[in-house]
Amino acid sequence: MNATELAHTAGAMVAKGKGILAADESSGTIKKRFDGIRLESTEEHRRSYREMLFTAPGAAESISGVILYDETLRQKTRDGTPFPQYLMKQGIIPGIKVDLGAKALAGFPGETITEGLDGLRERLVEYRKLGALFAKWRAVIDIAQDIPSTYAIRANAAALARYAALCQENGIVPIVEPEVLMDGAHSIERCEAVTDLALSAVFSELSRARVLLEGMVLKPNMVISGKKAAHRAGPEVVAEATLRTLRRHVPPAVPGIAFLSGGQSAVEATLHLGLMNRIGKPLPWALTFSYGRALQDDALRAWGGQTANFGAGQKAFSKRARLNGLAADGRYNAEMENQAA
Repeated sequence: MNATELAHTAGAMVAKGKGILAADESSGTIKKRFDGIRLESTEEHRRSYREMLFTAPGAAESISGVILYDETLRQKTRDGTPFPQYLMKQGIIPGIKVDLGAKALAGFPGETITEGLDGLRERLVEYRKLGALFAKWRAVIDIAQDIPSTYAIRANAAALARYAALCQENGIVPIVEPEVLMDGAHSIERCEAVTDLALSAVFSELSRARVLLEGMVLKPNMVISGKKAAHRAGPEVVAEATLRTLRRHVPPAVPGIAFLSGGQSAVEATLHLGLMNRIGKPLPWALTFSYGRALQDDALRAWGGQTANFGAGQKAFSKRARLNGLAADGRYNAEMENQAA
């Protein structure tokens, strides 16, 4: 493990005014996205869609890195340049999703454990050779009447720590993603309590696993009301609760926090990030984004799978990336949504 190189890469991933594009949708997930625009999910359609995002003019001004899927890491641009190589030439760091998904946790109905540790060391060696400089592993914590259990939180935290240690062993920066879902009807107070427990467990396990905090990036949920809640907390309350929770649990040695959008709308996710960067200063770590749908939805609809709309899709993506880059720098305001890209 080269601590200096890991810290350098982690710092570049959360550089001022930049964030990470999560383009690591599995084959099943991207099919659902394409179904929404009535496009068949072929290998070429997936490749073309990712190329549209990666080659968007001006993207590198707001995008520091891209999380790729196994298939995408091995694909190339139309002129034959491997995606990781193309991204690096643009100053964008290529990364790779390495978990194999959340599966049912035996003995704990309604809860999951993320799998993929078996053979991970060998896969990381290959991914590093293919050009990946960072990786991502997502743990899923759901909220319902009797969950999450302490066991589920601890089991997922332990898996995240083992993954992170293996990444650093192979010169790869781990994105540590403990996601408390916002799918339920729970209050923001309930989300804060569960996020407290999750982050406490994660950093305890990272310490036990001797993970270098300076060489990792945290990708948490925002503290937010469940989507089905009767009364949802406003943006300022979300920003304050999220900052309060992070200050309790995230050591200053961590270079940056790149939020997941977690089902928020594109505008909502940008607004919350911008508020935190405005009201939270000074902060011991960078606060930025690692969004999937919240960065891609506008571009996907503008493109619609049509070659003639390639440029329109790129324009929509570049605008969304730029707005989030401004939010990460505390310079976003909602009026910018109506301005031209």
